[in-house]
Amino acid sequence: MPQRTLTITQFILERERDHPQATGDFTALLNAIALAGKRISVDVNRAGLTDIIGRTGEINVQDEQVQKLDTIANTQFVTALTPTGLVCAIGSEEVEEPIPIEHGEDGRYVVLFDPLDGSSNIDVAAPIGTIFSIYRRKTAPGSGSNALEDMLQPGRDLEAAGYVLYGSSTMMAYSTGSGVHLFTLDPAIGEFILTDSDLRDDGGAKVYSTNEGNSSRWNQVDIDWVGQLKSEGYSARYIGALVADFHRNLLRGGIFAYPGDSKSPNGKLRLLYEAAPLSFVIEQAGGKATDGRQRILDIVPTELHQRTPLYIGSANEVDRILAMRS
Repeated sequence: MPQRTLTITQFILERERDHPQATGDFTALLNAIALAGKRISVDVNRAGLTDIIGRTGEINVQDEQVQKLDTIANTQFVTALTPTGLVCAIGSEEVEEPIPIEHGEDGRYVVLFDPLDGSSNIDVAAPIGTIFSIYRRKTAPGSGSNALEDMLQPGRDLEAAGYVLYGSSTMMAYSTGSGVHLFTLDPAIGEFILTDSDLRDDGGAKVYSTNEGNSSRWNQVDIDWVGQLKSEGYSARYIGALVADFHRNLLRGGIFAYPGDSKSPNGKLRLLYEAAPLSFVIEQAGGKATDGRQRILDIVPTELHQRTPLYIGSANEVDRILAMRS
């Protein structure tokens, strides 16, 4: 635990002092993301009291039913980011094409996000989350950038990534490439407070998180892998929201897996909106992430909504599945 109370803004500003060349733009961008997280937290906590539970009747680009809270969360992020003037392009898992930014020609950053991960958990008040990532713009400011060119970058080029978890408390974790830092929202003052810095995944827990209901469609190596874990006394823990499963394993150790299968050979999770940002976070905590063949952060995306298999968590557990696949 930290020795003194620090809000997320104070913490970011202190870290900024370690970089004399910093302009403050990146700090403002992270604060805008934190603001969106706080607003979404309020909406989530009031979901059972207002008419924001249920489906809109629309189908999103992922061919999934859109929940009302999906749309609300998406709007909260766009609303928080647009006025900063720092973003030239925004990508959302809920929207097929890049979201246009008014007066964003000179923005130096690209933000991609999954506004509400685990939508199937909304109606039953189970944990859900937001995943976000920040890239530095590749094209020259004012050049009339091709948003796709700026967005289709491998995870190894990320400037920052993180997530917000809406559960028994609202927590925000992020990394800028120098460790993973965790904050908890104090509803009494409306601020994220630092509760853990430099998180480490020590690989201590014998836990796996995967949807075994899909195992009839799995490749044999994935069936054998889970069978091996069971024979060694591993416990299954699966919440059904990637952020929630990832967060638990980050704090306690373990592995999350969503393999490719006969129905979805290229996997189901989105590379840019889910896999890459969380892989950036886990590597900063000492863990690993792979698609079963290569490091997630080395995959160069070719599509905005590209999918990938994902094995992510403690380094020793990811090494095991890689060894079985070699």
